[in-house]
Amino acid sequence: MALFQPDHTFLCYRDVSAKFLREQGIDALLLDIDNTLAPYEQPTPDAQIRAWLQSLSDAGIRVAFLSNNHAERVELFNKELGLPVRYDAYKPLPRQAKLMVKRLGAERRRAALMGDQIFTDVLCAHLAGLRAFLVPPIVDRTDRGTRFKRKMERKILKRYYKKHTNAPDIRGGSPLTKEYTKA
Repeated sequence: MALFQPDHTFLCYRDVSAKFLREQGIDALLLDIDNTLAPYEQPTPDAQIRAWLQSLSDAGIRVAFLSNNHAERVELFNKELGLPVRYDAYKPLPRQAKLMVKRLGAERRRAALMGDQIFTDVLCAHLAGLRAFLVPPIVDRTDRGTRFKRKMERKILKRYYKKHTNAPDIRGGSPLTKEYTKA
């Protein structure tokens, strides 16, 4: 079960500060894009995402995108940023995460992967020897498969919160949901 347990939960990607990463000994962060930083429908990073990424860069944190989405989506999102990217990463398989950490010149023990899904992002992180940071999905899909997967994730998170009583409870969703649904 430990493979499915995040190391930390956050209500929003912006809650992951450079200071926190440094305190945790993290100097490389792999990021999922869709529903972690932005909803699927947002083609490019907004000012808040760009500012957050800049704050990490200013602190010497190396950042890259690791996405299961296709090249067109990932390259468009990254066009202004110019960060290292890997699309079609086939998470939870760990190969691309390991390669990306190596590409960043980091050690796996000093790297983390942040995403919105336990069965892809968290599992991939642990299989690759990275720490796993979990945020709630910004806008969740309502298809049957996703609903089933989210139900299973809630069971895992219930166990997680029994051990980590001070961790932010992300089962209520992302505060970003309100930002994107009103726009």
